[in-house]
Amino acid sequence: MSEQPQERPQIYLSTPSAFDLEDFPARLAAVLDAHEVACVRLALASKDEYELGRAADACREVCHARDVAIVIESHVALAERHGLDGVHLTDGSRSVRKVRKVLGDDAIVGSFCGASKHDGMTAGEIGADYVAFGPVGDTELGDGTKAPRDLFEWWSLMIEVPVVAEGALTAEIVKDFTPVTDFFAIGDEIWSTEDPVAALGELIAAMG
Repeated sequence: MSEQPQERPQIYLSTPSAFDLEDFPARLAAVLDAHEVACVRLALASKDEYELGRAADACREVCHARDVAIVIESHVALAERHGLDGVHLTDGSRSVRKVRKVLGDDAIVGSFCGASKHDGMTAGEIGADYVAFGPVGDTELGDGTKAPRDLFEWWSLMIEVPVVAEGALTAEIVKDFTPVTDFFAIGDEIWSTEDPVAALGELIAAMG
C-alpha cells in the first residue's frame, strides 16, 4: 500500500496502558461504532500473561465483531495464542525478521522506530507492514526525541511501506501531518477525556 495524498489518513487506535476490563470493552465498542478505525493496538503495560490474555480476548471480541484488526504490543506468543491479527514491535527493526517467521506472512507486523529514518527503512525492507515514527508532539514516548514532519514528508514520497504518526497528537498536529502520513495512532489523547467518541471526532475533523 503506497501513500495516496488525496486520501485522509486512517485511524489506528491504541488502548490505554492500563484499563478496567469491566468497562473498557464497552468504551472501545462505542468508539468503533462511532468512527471508522483501521486497527486497534492492545498496549497494556502489564507483564502478567493472565491479565494480558483476558484483555486480549475481550478486546478481540469487540474488534472482530466489527471487522477491525487487533494487534498486541510486543507479546508475540500472546498474539498467536489469543487469535490476534499481529504484533506491534517497539524495538525498531531488531525483531521484525524473527517475528515475521514466527507469525507468518498473513500476520500484521508493525515497527515503532522513534525518529530514526534508518531504522524505519531497515524495518520496511525486512518485512514490517508499517513503520511508526514518534513522538510528533510533546511527550516522553520513546526517548522523547521528536519525529519531525519532514521525515514523514520524505517517507511518503520515497517509501511504499505505510507510515504511522503517533505521540501526543493535537488537532493542530493532525491538521499539519494529514498530507504526509498514512495513519494516526491515537490513544491517551482520547481515553484521558470524559468522552472518547467526541475527542476522536475532533481529531478526525482536524484532517479537513
